[in-house]
Amino acid sequence: MANMEIAEQESSVVMMMTSPLPSLPSNEHLVFHERIGSLIKLSNNRRTAERRRPLDEFNNGVIMTNRPISDDQLFEIRLDRLVDKWSGSIEVGLTTHNPGNLDFPATMTNIRSGTIMMSGCGILTNGKGTRREYGEYNLDELMEGDRIGMIRKSNGCLHYYINGVDQGVASTETPKTAWAVVDLYGMAVKVTILDCLRPQTQPESVRGQRANNIIRQFRDTIFADELEDEQQRDRLTFHSNCANHCALTNGHMTAFRPNPLEDFNFGIAMTNRCLRANETFRVRLDSTVDKWSGSLEIGVTEHPPQDFEFPCTMTNMRSGTWMLSGSGIMHNGNPLNEDFASESQQFQQPDKLSKLKVGDVIGVTRREDGTLHFSLNDRELAIEAGNVPENVYGVIDIYGQASQASIVNDVDVCRNSHHVSSEDELRFHRRHGRNACISNGGRTAIRPNARGEFNDAILMSNRPLKDNELFEVMIENMVDRWSGSIEAGLTTIKPEDIEFPSTMTDIDFQTWMLSGSAIMQDGFTIKNTYTCDLDKLSLNSRIGMVRSVEGNLHFYINGEDMGVACYNIPQNVYAVIDLYGQCAQVSITSGGHVHMAVADHLHHGSAAHEARPRPTTNESLTQTPDSTNHRFSQRCGVNIALKNNASSAERTKSFNHGLVFSADPLKSGEMFEVRVERLASQWSGSLAIGLTSMISDNTAVDHLPSSASANDFNDFTSRPSSKTIWMVCDCQVKKNAGIICENYAPSLQRLQVGNLVGVKRGVDNTMHIYLNGRDLGVAACDIPKNVFAVIDVYGMVEAITVTSSPLKDMVSQLLEYSTPSHVIRSTSTESLQGDDHDNDNDKREGDKDTSVKSFIFHESHGKNIKLFNAGLTAQRMASYNEAIVFSNRHLQSNSVFQVKIDRLNENWSSSLMIGVVECCLVDVDQLPISAIDVTKKVCCILQADSVYYSGVKVKDYFGANMDTLAVGDVVGVSLDEDRQLHVYINGCDKGVAAKDVPPHCFAIIDLYGQCDQVTILTDEALSMPKTDSSFNSCEVSSKVECSDYREKVDSEDGMKEKMYESPLNDISRESSKCDYQSACERFKSLLGLPEAYFDSTHNRCYCEACYKLRGDELYYKRGDPLKDYAIPIGWCRFALRVTT
Repeated sequence: MANMEIAEQESSVVMMMTSPLPSLPSNEHLVFHERIGSLIKLSNNRRTAERRRPLDEFNNGVIMTNRPISDDQLFEIRLDRLVDKWSGSIEVGLTTHNPGNLDFPATMTNIRSGTIMMSGCGILTNGKGTRREYGEYNLDELMEGDRIGMIRKSNGCLHYYINGVDQGVASTETPKTAWAVVDLYGMAVKVTILDCLRPQTQPESVRGQRANNIIRQFRDTIFADELEDEQQRDRLTFHSNCANHCALTNGHMTAFRPNPLEDFNFGIAMTNRCLRANETFRVRLDSTVDKWSGSLEIGVTEHPPQDFEFPCTMTNMRSGTWMLSGSGIMHNGNPLNEDFASESQQFQQPDKLSKLKVGDVIGVTRREDGTLHFSLNDRELAIEAGNVPENVYGVIDIYGQASQASIVNDVDVCRNSHHVSSEDELRFHRRHGRNACISNGGRTAIRPNARGEFNDAILMSNRPLKDNELFEVMIENMVDRWSGSIEAGLTTIKPEDIEFPSTMTDIDFQTWMLSGSAIMQDGFTIKNTYTCDLDKLSLNSRIGMVRSVEGNLHFYINGEDMGVACYNIPQNVYAVIDLYGQCAQVSITSGGHVHMAVADHLHHGSAAHEARPRPTTNESLTQTPDSTNHRFSQRCGVNIALKNNASSAERTKSFNHGLVFSADPLKSGEMFEVRVERLASQWSGSLAIGLTSMISDNTAVDHLPSSASANDFNDFTSRPSSKTIWMVCDCQVKKNAGIICENYAPSLQRLQVGNLVGVKRGVDNTMHIYLNGRDLGVAACDIPKNVFAVIDVYGMVEAITVTSSPLKDMVSQLLEYSTPSHVIRSTSTESLQGDDHDNDNDKREGDKDTSVKSFIFHESHGKNIKLFNAGLTAQRMASYNEAIVFSNRHLQSNSVFQVKIDRLNENWSSSLMIGVVECCLVDVDQLPISAIDVTKKVCCILQADSVYYSGVKVKDYFGANMDTLAVGDVVGVSLDEDRQLHVYINGCDKGVAAKDVPPHCFAIIDLYGQCDQVTILTDEALSMPKTDSSFNSCEVSSKVECSDYREKVDSEDGMKEKMYESPLNDISRESSKCDYQSACERFKSLLGLPEAYFDSTHNRCYCEACYKLRGDELYYKRGDPLKDYAIPIGWCRFALRVTT
């Protein structure tokens, strides 16, 4: 019945009944005869035929039906597979020759009697052409999924049907008794017999190629159910006949020994059919027992399972059997060959079958060349067997420790590897209205005959919506013929239980719909003036619906909340879309969840909230992990087609002209990442990725270069009006037309389907490339702001999909939306989000405009922290981590938060971390074990001499090393007016650690490792301290005194460099040596110079990190008389020994 429904839906796409035909006689189903051409193999209960070795042979593919066809009986096949190598294609006809007696020819047109065949666009009778031009189709031009049928009518006339369209009378004199015959010739490789249904004709005005194209466009949808049924019937399972101690369950997908502790053998199970060439028989070990030796064994055998007398173990078989056991490959009970010992040793080390673990998957594959290959966890083992014949069955022996195993089909492996969360992904359900078709993996729905039908196109989600989950679709096609348009809503009726009406507003039970501007419940209008009108939506408009946690239904138009539509909606409701009237096609967008914090804004919609501008989708919705909020720009290469709301890009032809850009410029620290979806092996070259500022409103598509490696790219970037572009091509980094780095990373030529490639603009204005989530390092520096991601879909890479989302945290946006940015208060902890009420005191105290309230530690802290001394001192009571503390309020511009190290514990390594975080974390249970693990908020942390931004290292050799601090040293952080983070050591500004830091940040301290107690210095938080050039380690009363004193030292002995280094720098220099200096020392040692010539006590490194760490000036006065002296930045000094 399912196939009949499918056929009716196919017919409704392209044709209309012109006249009723007599009912069909009841006949048994037609299948192919067991006698076939020499290259044919049958499957699917002899309903599917396939020509073997299609790239080597083009004929010997004749197949016939198991019985003669009856009068007025439709014989119809579907063309399942073609190869693009030969000329000619499928041929179909009738013959009077009985297949049981026929000596099958190489091609059926060689038969000179009793045969009528359609070949190409002509009719051949007994091998000779009788009609040169027949019908409107050429069989040689049909595509995969097209259908070919024929009927011998009671008056003796033979009619052919192509995709249900009658091609007219092919022959007027057809024999009474004739078998249908198919010749899988040339390009045709595989066909399947469809159920015998009467074809439907259509008016002359809509016949022809246009109808055929419509069928082709939606054949994946039309045949989805039928193909799934066929795949189920052809699925590899265990045969019902198995050994004495073996039982089957789970639809014959699982075999087990019921008493694994009492017996260890007679656990053999075989497949229900022979293995095909290159088909892998995979088995997963489900359970084991710790009693016996030996384990699961796998292999193949020529013995069919129907009447097989099972031995106690398959390695005892002495004929037609190849088994892989713990001792290697056994053929008919004997080791395969003399040389197997060496291979077996390699196999036995990590992968010995007797050491299999639960969850391991072993497989066996017979290749077309007759070799037998084994795999473990999809990794091919270095052992194989040869000369294995065709028609072998897969076999396992659940032996010894193994007690249960299950078949893992290829489709399951694919789902597990590529669609881990597919069951949870929102899509359209496979059941829908009769005028709707589903495509694009359940993400797109269409009403094909949109100008002929306006209803019967209801769609539902594949699962119930979760609380605060957004189901959103985009209108992709509309027609201007009907009144009314898309309708949307919710229902508690399951898709499996509903009988779809012509329109969803006809349902009178537990259904809530928005039609036009009217809200309807159970078919009755309950509100006529909702805030939006669906009938006024235009192309590319988005409509979504959300059931909030309070049970309220909200609709979203283009990301804007339209307010509460209905109250008291129960849980477990399905989304409903009705492709009604003008709306002809929609696709599901990324969707998402409305954040829990939005509930306060949604519930009952207070006037205060309604008066504010509503946030956009990006502001009010958090994204699911697989969300693709990033989009490609509409400006792209001429060969690029953008799909799925510009989240996927596909190169439609050739190998170049595939440049795509991000729709928006990247923010600091934001990554744009894509996944490789399809490769084309006929091309060389691969994807290139980078950043550019070249995209603008006046960058015409036809002016874009063909690729990042072509000559026109060099010409394009050399134009005076062109802007800079940085690209990583292969393993090179290019800036415009020049190469700036060789061997930067692994070659992008090796990309595979599923690989992830990303580009990131770092907070330190650097470009980073990511491969499968791994940072490949700095590719380019001095990247400006407002740059776009650019990707060249070039060569073998043909299709990519965006996998990344914008960097901005949605919770922070909601906080900014709901609360003014200059007043952030907390009801439960008054100082949690900042004591901005002190601003009033500051206004009243005009003379103290730079004074602020003293800092203390916030009461929310890590579980190992104890606060005392009125909140000024924090002590770690146990372990070495989980000791994060925060300032009680956010940092104001140019004020410094400083702490003094009171105590160190030498039992641990590493030490204190300091920085700023965007929002104080109130929930103690949510605090990470260390500060560098804070990734959900913007967090800049200095750990040792490295700077971390939200858990990602962005800078090395910063200029201060936290791990070298001593008891009594003072560490501080400050934000200047430009939102730059400064770090202070003993009052000296060590420079900018991070830029573009969000406003209203809190200081964060991690008492990690050695540091277990700190105290806030309240007298240091009054104003911005002096920098290294105007501040020294000795105490001075003013900047003027300090400056005069330093000038005096300079004039006396020129020792400014030595005189004013802080004690911290001496500690750092003595305890550590930079990598650059170490590399220079290794180079010096290669020169073979005697060490007696050098005095290592005066060696000094002048790399950028070291000279900043010491606080060196760029110029000094040296000599007598004094002259300017520039320090040799980028060099390393090795002092010569001076003898006296």
